Amino acid sequence: MYKFFVRPLLFLLDAENAHYFTFSLVRTLSKIGFSGIFRSLYTIKDKRLEREVFGLKFDNPIGLAAGFDKDAKLYNELSDFGFGFVEIGTLTPKPQAGNPKPRLFRLKADQAIINRMGFNNSGVFDAVERLKKQHRVLIGGNIGKNKVTPNADAVKDYLICLDALFDHVDYFAVNVSSPNTPGLRELQDKEPLTDLLKELKKENKKYATKKGVKEKPILLKIAPDLSDNQLLDIIAIVADTKISGVIATNTTIERKNLKSDLIFSEEKGGLSGKPLVNRSTEVIRFLAEKSGKSFPIIGVGGIHSPEDALAKLDAGADLVQLYTGFIYEGPSLVRKINKALLKPLV
Repeated sequence: MYKFFVRPLLFLLDAENAHYFTFSLVRTLSKIGFSGIFRSLYTIKDKRLEREVFGLKFDNPIGLAAGFDKDAKLYNELSDFGFGFVEIGTLTPKPQAGNPKPRLFRLKADQAIINRMGFNNSGVFDAVERLKKQHRVLIGGNIGKNKVTPNADAVKDYLICLDALFDHVDYFAVNVSSPNTPGLRELQDKEPLTDLLKELKKENKKYATKKGVKEKPILLKIAPDLSDNQLLDIIAIVADTKISGVIATNTTIERKNLKSDLIFSEEKGGLSGKPLVNRSTEVIRFLAEKSGKSFPIIGVGGIHSPEDALAKLDAGADLVQLYTGFIYEGPSLVRKINKALLKPLV
């Protein structure tokens, strides 16, 4: 029903307006009693789907990637579509409007999206107020820096977000790989990235000790555009800083072999969706093989079918996340992937 009725109607709207409309619709339907209907349609409860990764127990390995619920407004309602975890954000210390509109574009011929949102969010402290309510699902907190914060001071922004979210999320995702904040990807260089992660680890340990609880897992979200040598640096950095794992990958700045009209495909921003599927899987396989599978990997990028998800898991991912595939294929994709995971186990 989604692909033949709901999606065509949503695609009549500007992409960003369609996103906000969908949010309002899901919120309204959930308030009037549709949560149970969504769960019965899309959620599969089966012990065989459970995964324990970086010390957390996931009901299933399919998550919603950051960027969909930036401000932690709908994480419980979105979990009703069958997700085993939801990553909110990217959140920054101060609210920021993001880049000028239009900044979100559908490439329908490629089943892809280009975004240059620019970390638009209402600020980490605003999100915390909503995160205080009970969670029905594991929550990841994706954190970044404000656009006006120079890279030399970036660590302060990440520390502010970690402190604010520590009591309210189950893991952290450190976003230094968005192409839409000027200079942000420079933080992926070995020295600044090592320094940033070590500071976050130190603060994480201090906060956990103060609270008398376990440290929260810290994951690094990387770009798909890194070279093999840069990926080897990532492996070394994970070993050196002892963070919990890697999210591979964010959106790409590459524009190879696109079918869509140049008026859309040449828009600046990060490309997500089907064109990214092979590269993100290559990165996952490289990290898993070269590291000897010494750390967990969350695989994300171009998952539009159960086969895409299984390929990432076979390449070495422990969990996977959806974003663009969720928009193009609808919520039934989560159920289809979980059913495919159960097939070999029957």
